[in-house]
Amino acid sequence: MVLLGLSLVAPKSYAAVRGVALDATAPVTSGLREVTATVGGIFTGAGNYWDAAHQNARLKRERELMLQRIIEAKAISLENRELKATLQLREHSRAPVAMGRVVGSSFSSPRRYAIFSAGTSDGVRVGMPVRTAQGLIGRVIDTGALASRVLLVSDRASIIPARILRSGQPIISQGRGDGTIDLRPLEVGRNPFKPGDIVITSGTGGLYPPLVPIARVVRLDDDGAIALPLADPASTSFAMVEEPYEPEAVAEEAGGSTDTQ
Repeated sequence: MVLLGLSLVAPKSYAAVRGVALDATAPVTSGLREVTATVGGIFTGAGNYWDAAHQNARLKRERELMLQRIIEAKAISLENRELKATLQLREHSRAPVAMGRVVGSSFSSPRRYAIFSAGTSDGVRVGMPVRTAQGLIGRVIDTGALASRVLLVSDRASIIPARILRSGQPIISQGRGDGTIDLRPLEVGRNPFKPGDIVITSGTGGLYPPLVPIARVVRLDDDGAIALPLADPASTSFAMVEEPYEPEAVAEEAGGSTDTQ
């Protein structure tokens, strides 16, 4: 009421009083404004942080999904290449019996086997060679209706007549039971092997057809060499079973061994 009366009676004096009041309240108003701005900044910053965290999580999910799709695409591409190579092999090979997958193989056991997803219902019989586009895997030793067991070329019981691709010299390939192959020449003398030599089947014995890759030499050993199989069952998806190169000779050999026993 005093200020109202003062404003009516003495406007000039009231203006001075109002200026003093303004000067007195200015720091308080400024402080309240700073507090309001700080609180608003806190909420705004929290909102921005939440949005950034949400976007970061979304980007991570999208990145993981993209990586998963890339891996799936690479796996499909690899499988398609293997399947295409196997189909081409089937077109150029003689008397293919069945195609299937290598669904398992032994690693720690001294005996080296693989399980093949085709059996007697597909025409697979004991003694038939199994190969991929990369090379020879082994031969069938047991059969079921839907699956069969393959003796790998790296097994100790696997002995294959072979040749050195570079020179054509006949040799013997025998598994070592540890995933590698022992190569020995038929004639004792100078070591005929060189690192990197490719060894192929010779066709002798009637079981394996000639010119099928078996292994690559990785190091020399006395008068022979140690090699790694070119067809690795652990990384092979598709394989093919073939008729023996000379079925009659294989049958005669099997009959002779049975009579002997």
